[in-house]
Amino acid sequence: MRKARLKKILGFLTLCLVLVGFIGFVEKQAQLKTYDGLEIDLEAVSGVYFVEEKEIGEIIGAAFPELKAGFPVTEIPLSAVETRLAGHPFIKSVQASIGHKGILKVKIHQHEPIARIARPMGADGYITTEGLIIPTSPTYTSRVLILEGEYAEQLMDQGSVDSMPELMPLIRFVTKDEFWSAQVTELEVNKKDDIRLHQQVGKQVIEFGDASDIESKFRRIEVLYKEILPRKGWNAYERISVKFKNQIVCE
Repeated sequence: MRKARLKKILGFLTLCLVLVGFIGFVEKQAQLKTYDGLEIDLEAVSGVYFVEEKEIGEIIGAAFPELKAGFPVTEIPLSAVETRLAGHPFIKSVQASIGHKGILKVKIHQHEPIARIARPMGADGYITTEGLIIPTSPTYTSRVLILEGEYAEQLMDQGSVDSMPELMPLIRFVTKDEFWSAQVTELEVNKKDDIRLHQQVGKQVIEFGDASDIESKFRRIEVLYKEILPRKGWNAYERISVKFKNQIVCE
């Protein structure tokens, strides 16, 4: 009985020694491993790359010139690499890791533009799905909803839509609906309570008011399209407004 227990204890101790030795071997191998190149996993947004692999490689090369063949992987500053790349305006998130063969792997997610602020006297900017405002890309253009107007330009200067959070639900409503995304070409945002819709069909600009009661206002515009304009003519009215509750004003 005692011999059996002793054998079990010895077997357990032997297993522990083997495990410790294996861990030590793995750690030793890791310490001996050296940098052997860069691998970039760049996720496209709707098939578009606002930042290219070449540019990412150049940024890393300039910021970390020590990353050359033979450089110990244990000294690669993964957090610093992530922080440097996260400063790029088109990059939403970065994960850096070391592969088994000493490859520095960088996985990048881009920001997704949902609208574009167009300014006649300044550079345009994209509004991302998170409500951030980023510069446009010199390489690619994303076909998204256009925003113009005095208040839209103020948002551009602020760098986000935080001062008008109610704008994002309106933008999402228009862009996610197949019909409205085709029909509404532009939001003219002059003030918080003075939003106007520019249409694909029809010369009139629709007075929308503020960004509240969105679904009700679009139901009224749908009535306008289906019941009023086909009878009266698409250019029969000079002014159309749905900014008053439960009303369509056509003049």
